[in-house]
Amino acid sequence: MKSLSFPRHGDKENSDFFEHYLRELLTERDRVGLTDMIGQIDALMITVDPGHSIRYVGELCLMTPYHYLVTLESESHWTHILRIDMNSPDLLIREVKDPSTMGIFRSLNEVYPIGASKPNSRYMGEILRVENMSEVTRLQQEREFRFFSQDENRRLELPGNLAISKPSPYSHNIVAYMERPENQIRVYSLGLSRIRDDVQTAYRQAKELQEELGIDKLLNPIDHLATRIYSQNRETAILEWLSLSSYFYWGSYDIKDQNSSTNVTKSVHFADEIHSPAKVFTANNTPYFVNHLEKLPSPTETFVRNYGPRLHHLAIGVNDGEYKGMENIDYVVSEISRQGKKFLLDVIGSREEGIKQIFSSASEHSSLIIEYVQRFGDFDGFFTKQNVAELTHAAGVEEELLNIQSSASVKLRVS
Repeated sequence: MKSLSFPRHGDKENSDFFEHYLRELLTERDRVGLTDMIGQIDALMITVDPGHSIRYVGELCLMTPYHYLVTLESESHWTHILRIDMNSPDLLIREVKDPSTMGIFRSLNEVYPIGASKPNSRYMGEILRVENMSEVTRLQQEREFRFFSQDENRRLELPGNLAISKPSPYSHNIVAYMERPENQIRVYSLGLSRIRDDVQTAYRQAKELQEELGIDKLLNPIDHLATRIYSQNRETAILEWLSLSSYFYWGSYDIKDQNSSTNVTKSVHFADEIHSPAKVFTANNTPYFVNHLEKLPSPTETFVRNYGPRLHHLAIGVNDGEYKGMENIDYVVSEISRQGKKFLLDVIGSREEGIKQIFSSASEHSSLIIEYVQRFGDFDGFFTKQNVAELTHAAGVEEELLNIQSSASVKLRVS
């Protein structure tokens, strides 16, 4: 069958449970037509706390190829739509107007130390393009996936033309379906639409600076999305995502140096990630409560325990090539750094290895990290194990995470 025809990569051993249900679920998905009916990732949804969306739009428009399109205003939210083109996903940046607003998505943050400090700031999930939303939803409900009702969508102030799943118990993400013929523009049925002068100003300033720095032609759309989850949920989170999407299992690598694994899924329909980003899951190899016995590093599980299961970073592709005597990625990072944006480490990798990568510091607005990745020539390995090990370590010593851990230790000593 189509979804099982792709070559497997990696060295991570999966359980018999995973291998059995991977075959069963993807075979059935192909048989009933879901693989063909579910297309690419059409959009990503991110919510930020009051007062943060305009600066976050400016940050994204400087660091990525995105452009501000329009703002949708509903009773309790502003939703800013960012777009590159119709061949890559939109970003929906939602700002909660009232800091006291409560709801299901806020509740997913509040049981985690850093999550609670930014109660409305979280990545929500993906919107997938479908050919027949009612049929896809019906088939998924038969598989016991649960969706918000239209009344619940209205109360949550999410676009009315979406079918939206309940948050995953494994990743805390939602998956939404939007019916859209391939040749039609994306439209989100939500509130009043207008171009806000303050958002437009932040956008124009970012793009003027981007052009002045000479990085505007060097950046590509999103390459991949990386979600961090608890160790025990690795296999179920992957299988759940594959059941809800038309992605296939590319493979998993064991990053023993960091006591974690990196697991990659890709779109059945698009060979190039710029049309539908790869979706990556990272999980510890062992749970946190054996750390005192094993004395192993635990950056991934530490992140999840402090933020909750959630998206960790968005990876932006950088064109292969050189600019002003530097590899494109080195030039982009040097110019972004000069604007005051911090990075967690130096650019790692090389042309000889086929890939170079780097993590930014976490955004103060969304807590998301931006990764830049440049692949050279015909490199098709997606990443190297050494790069992933260094990136995972760097993310484990991210300043915000260290601060919250230090604060928690002080409180324990005082009590």
